[in-house]
Formats: sequence, C-alpha cells, structure tokens
Amino acid sequence: NNRIIPDLVDFTKTFFAKHTLLAILTKYCVFTSENMLLVMRPYQIVATERILNRIEIANNYKKYGSVAGGGYIWHTTGSGKTLTSFKTAQLASGLGFIDKVLFVVDRKDLDYQTMKEYDRFEKGAANSNTSTAILKKQLENSNCKIIITTIQKLSVFIAKNKGHEVFDKKVVIIFDECHRSQFGDMHLDIVKNFKKYFLFGFTGTPIFAVNANSGKHANLRTTEQAFGDKLHTYTIVDAINDKNVLPFRVDYVKTLEKEPDIDDAKVWDIDREAVWNSPDRIEKVVKYILDNFNRKTYRNEKSYSFNSLLNIQEVASAKNEAEEIKQKLRLSGFNSIFCVSSVEAAKLYYNEFKKQMAENPSKALKIATIFSYGANEEEQDGILDEENPEDTTRLDSSSRDFLKGAIKDYNATFGTSYDTSSDKFQNYYKDVSLRMKNRQIDLLIVVNMFLTGFDATTLNTLWVDKNLKAHGLIQAYSRTNRILNSIKTYGNIVCFRNLQKRTDDAISLFGDKEAGGIVLMKGYKDYYYGYTDKDGKLKPGYILLVQDLQDKFPLDEQILGEKAKKEFISLFGAVLRMRNLLASFDEFAGNEFLTEREMQDYTGKYIDLRDEFVKGGKDKENINDDIVFEVELIKQIEINIDYILMLVKKYHDSHKNDKEVLISIQKAIDSSFELRSKKKLIETFVDGINDVDDVIIEWRNFVAEEKEKELAEIIKEENLKPEETRQFIEYSLRDGALKTTGTDIDKILPPVSRFGGGREKKKRNVIAKLSSFFDRFSGL
Repeated sequence: NNRIIPDLVDFTKTFFAKHTLLAILTKYCVFTSENMLLVMRPYQIVATERILNRIEIANNYKKYGSVAGGGYIWHTTGSGKTLTSFKTAQLASGLGFIDKVLFVVDRKDLDYQTMKEYDRFEKGAANSNTSTAILKKQLENSNCKIIITTIQKLSVFIAKNKGHEVFDKKVVIIFDECHRSQFGDMHLDIVKNFKKYFLFGFTGTPIFAVNANSGKHANLRTTEQAFGDKLHTYTIVDAINDKNVLPFRVDYVKTLEKEPDIDDAKVWDIDREAVWNSPDRIEKVVKYILDNFNRKTYRNEKSYSFNSLLNIQEVASAKNEAEEIKQKLRLSGFNSIFCVSSVEAAKLYYNEFKKQMAENPSKALKIATIFSYGANEEEQDGILDEENPEDTTRLDSSSRDFLKGAIKDYNATFGTSYDTSSDKFQNYYKDVSLRMKNRQIDLLIVVNMFLTGFDATTLNTLWVDKNLKAHGLIQAYSRTNRILNSIKTYGNIVCFRNLQKRTDDAISLFGDKEAGGIVLMKGYKDYYYGYTDKDGKLKPGYILLVQDLQDKFPLDEQILGEKAKKEFISLFGAVLRMRNLLASFDEFAGNEFLTEREMQDYTGKYIDLRDEFVKGGKDKENINDDIVFEVELIKQIEINIDYILMLVKKYHDSHKNDKEVLISIQKAIDSSFELRSKKKLIETFVDGINDVDDVIIEWRNFVAEEKEKELAEIIKEENLKPEETRQFIEYSLRDGALKTTGTDIDKILPPVSRFGGGREKKKRNVIAKLSSFFDRFSGL
C-alpha cells in the first residue's frame, strides 16, 4: 500500500526475511551497462510481482486470451515505469510457457527511447525494429524473446499476416502509457488475432468512467474495460511524498476582463477562438513571458553542473545508433514549454515572440516550434490528440510553409539543416527533443507534441494557453516535475486561462480529495511569513528564519562550540532552501531582508564550517551524519570567475589603490565553493598584475602557464608518463570529473611492483596531487 515502515524492528523482520532478501538480490536488481547497480523501489517490485502472478494464474486456469488474464498498473508519470516494464518483460520471458514478450509503444520516438533505456539496463536484452519486415522476422525467431515495437507496426503486421503461427503462441503484450492510442481499432486487431495473449497496460493517468470519451467502441472506453483489473497503484501523491517527483506551483494570469467560459457545454465556436487569439491578448501574453522568463526559470542567478550532450545533430540524424559524447558543463537555470490551443495560435505566438525580441534584444530567447497537424482545440475526454512526429502531410499548405520558415530559423540558430520532408522532419523532432533535454532551447511552442511521454530534467516551466483537463492536464503538467537537484524544488505552471477548477478536479481524480495540499505548492505569503500545517504545527516563514539567524548568529561574532555550529548550519540551510523556493515569486524581489554583502558573509561562514566538519570527519571516529550541507544551493548563488575578473579590472583601473575592491574579491572567493580551491591562483594573479590592455586575456595566459608548470612538476615528481598524463587531465577537465577508478588512471603510472603495497601507495599519492590540481584548474 506504499506505506513506509518507520519501526526498524518491523522493517528488519520484513526486509531481511529470507524470501524477500533473496528475491531482491536475484530478481529485482539491475546491473546496468554503465556498471551501475540499480535496486528497484518497493512499488516497482510489487507491480512486477502482481503481473507475474496474474500470468501464472491465467495460464493455470486457461484465462489467457481475455481481459481476465491481464490487468493494468497505475504508476504516476515520472515514477520509473520503464524500469518496472523492463524487469516485468525480462522475468516474464523467463517463464517456461511464455513464447514472446511484446512491449508496445505508440510513437516511433518512444520506440527508440525505450530501446535506449532497455539497452542501458542490459545490452542486447531486447530487440527493436525499424520496419514491419524486421518485426515479422523477430516474431518468427525463437531467440528474440523480448521485442519492442510500435502499435502501428504491430497493426500492419496483423493486417498483412492473417493466420500467422505467432497468433497461436503464448504472448505477453505490455502497453506503455495505455491511456493513449489503445482505445480503438488497433487494440481490437490485436486481441482478435492473438489467441493466447496476456495483456497488460502501464499508465500514469488511467481512463475512468468519469473521464472516458464517447468513442465508437463502447466496451473499450475505460482502462479497466480494455485491460482488466487494476493490479497496483502508485499515485502522484505517493510519488511526491516519497520525493520521487516534485509538486507543482500553479499561477493563473488574467489576460481578459471577461474570459469565455471554457467549460460551457456548447460546441467550440469561431468567435470564442477569435477572443483567445486576438492580437492584443497575444501581445500581452508574450510580453508577460519575456518579462518573467528569467525569474520563472531561474536564469542568470541559479547555476548547476550538468552532463551535456555535445554531438546532438549527429545523434539525431544517425540511421543507426551514434555514440553520444558528453561533457560536464555549468548551466544557468532551466527551460520551458509553451502549449497553445491550435496550429493557428502557435503561428501567431511564434511571430509575436520574434517581433518583440527584435524590438528588445536584451529579452531575446532561443525559441522553436513543432507541430504536425491542426489538432482539435477541445478534446472532449481530455486526451491530448497525438501528433505524428514522422511527417507533416496532414498540415495545410500555409501551416506547412510557416513550419518551413520556423525550421529555417532553427537551422540558422543551431547550424543544422532540417526541413519538413519525412526523414528530415523526424530528425528535426529528435534534434528538438535532445536540445530541450540539454537546455539549449529556452522556450518550445507546441500544440500537443512533447506534452506526453517526454522527460527532460532541465525543464521546470510550462506556460499554458490551452484548455487542458483530466489526464491531459496531469500529463502536460508532469513534464515539469522531474527531479534534477536541490535548486529545482517544484514544477512551475503558468496558466493564461482560468484552469483552476480543472486543475483541482484532475488532482482529485488522479490523487485523492486531499491531494491538493500535497501536489500544489502554497502561496507566497505562506512561505514568506509562515503557516500552520494540517496537524496544527507552525511552519516558520522566511522572515522568522532570517530574524532567528541574525539574533542567534550576528556576523561580527564568532560561532563557538560544536552545538552552536550545528545549529547555525541547520538554520542557514533552512534560509537557503526558503530563498530558493521564494525566488520565482514576483513579490520576493526587493524583499530579501538580507543585503548581498550579508548573504556573502553568512555563506563564507557556512563554507568554513563545512570544510571544518568534512575535513575533521576524516580524523574523527564519529563523522557527523546528522549535518546536511546545502552544497547545490550554495553553488547556485555562486560568484563565478567572470565576476572576480570584473573586480580585478576595477582594481587594476584604480592603479591598485582601491583597497575596498580587494576586500570584495576576498569575500567573494570565501563565499564560493568553486573558487576557494583557486584562491592562491587568483591572489597570485592579482598581486602580479601590472599595466595590461585586457585583464581577461592576461588571466587566460596566466592560467595556461601555471597549469603547464604545475602539471610538469607533478609528472616529474611522480615519474608519470607525460603524454598519457596530459591526455588524462585534458579529458578530466573536459568532462568535469577526475576519474580515479578504472584503467585510465593506471595507464599514467610508472612501472611499480604490484607486491608489497607500493603500487597502491603510489596510486593514492598521484590521485591526491591530481585531485588538488583538478580542483584548482577545473572550470577556468
């Protein structure tokens, strides 16, 4: 029931029972192709076991070939359904009586995405296919036990191969996101032709009677009708409570004096659309987004380390899988999707963004748009009408011409060469997807694309000018709530239509009636002044925390004693978390209460104590597990080297007379995690700077010389292999991490006997020196 067992004795009795422990070790761990050990979460294990039990029972009682032999898993979006489905497929394929396991997705890009994930879990465990002919061969090959395919390819296979022998075999068919394409003719084709199927569906948002459509297949309107019993549930409330996904913060921005009633039962009419798409309103909405983009996405103020893909165009355009080249980069803030009501609206918004950004280049964003046909504005059941990422043939000529122009802009921005022809458009779709995941696109305008089945941890904001509801609403909102780091604390939703009732209804439907308080964030005043929670406990707000900090720990007094130090760390950590939460609220600007200098001084103290506890911990028997340092939250208010160089220039321009600037440089370095290790380097540069034309060029030359000098010294002292060491360091600085495990580090060491422990001691010394070197020169 997704309940945590808080009592250690009860937990031990359950977890360390022989059967449980053996099952976890032998069945529910995945050793990935990247040599990472993944242990499945409890709800993933239960779901897998429920499916396997259902297959066994259905086989024993000959219930296969009907919904009684299947069922569906309701696991909320972002809870790791791919891993659950992989393990289910893998374990089901190991059952002696099962001939095949088919994992069915409803879009070509998801086919590729799932295959990549499955290959990560175990290389070669599953088989994918690029055509119906390959699918046919795999279905006929007894060695291909697990097959990933699209529902479209499976339907074509069925139509062309009536009476095929596979239809008489025992086949487990698992549908991914079974709230989408499975309600209809393709679903009926599959269940009519396969005689001995075991049918299962995974969904984050099931179709219930209350949110079902009135389609032509009356017996396929709900998820239960199509797949059978609900076998396990893990809702958005469970996932937020377990910190597996983030809650949402929803803002409603009024754009019309009198909004049309979006829940009016009348048919959508041209007048109402004209109101939403009026030039004044479009202009207002675009202005609001440009004015508030940086604040909502934390641009230019919050930075973090991210493993970024370098060869996007190569990966997007490759016929076969291309090797991904990644590099650790420091990114500032997040990115966003803007979902609009129609292709017409997408065109109007795209042009208005271009116009306003040309008028005010300081607000310029990297924007893109993608759509493949004019979907209906109002999907009566809330299902987001699927757009086909494979071609644009369903677009009218003016929309296609517009898209050609938008893709031309995209090519100019990113140096690519896509167009609207079938192959090139598919590659454009992949390229957009990868650039969104790498935070290279700031804002993507869509109609329905990318609102389901798309995961990007760097995405934190969804702008909404579309009548979302029910599962379509939850699916769209859920694009923003993937966990990345401690800076990203919630998914930002900004609605330009009054979707408040629809939001509340959807959260009640897919959470429970109390879900609103967990799934949605509170308002500004609650976090700024404090609030009382549902248990009657007072939760202090930002103002109270800052006052407490200033009263207990004045900046001019030293913090003495371990107890006081721990209290300061805890209290300042709470201030950092609350500041991070409040940063995207309009009202917080100018009400920070602490000056920039005070914040720097408190941060300096905080990092001093971290160094003391972390370094002290190595020599102490009892390392302080009860202390949590908000390292990411400190890094995101980082002073970077550009800021320091600006101060150095100021000092240089004052002919080294402005001692206040020197103090500012000192304080800035002390309040930065990244720059502390570079302190000596910066101070040497500042002391030695004389008449120079360009401080930045001088700094680069100085860093290059110092780096070469120090590395040559380490190579000489430790008798390392020069060429291999330089290459090792070059790759480490490029990737943003020093690899101290594996064979790379061994290749740079001189010949040392493996006996007597001499080699290990040598390796430790080398790692210590190179780590210190890496800290000093990384990011410069």
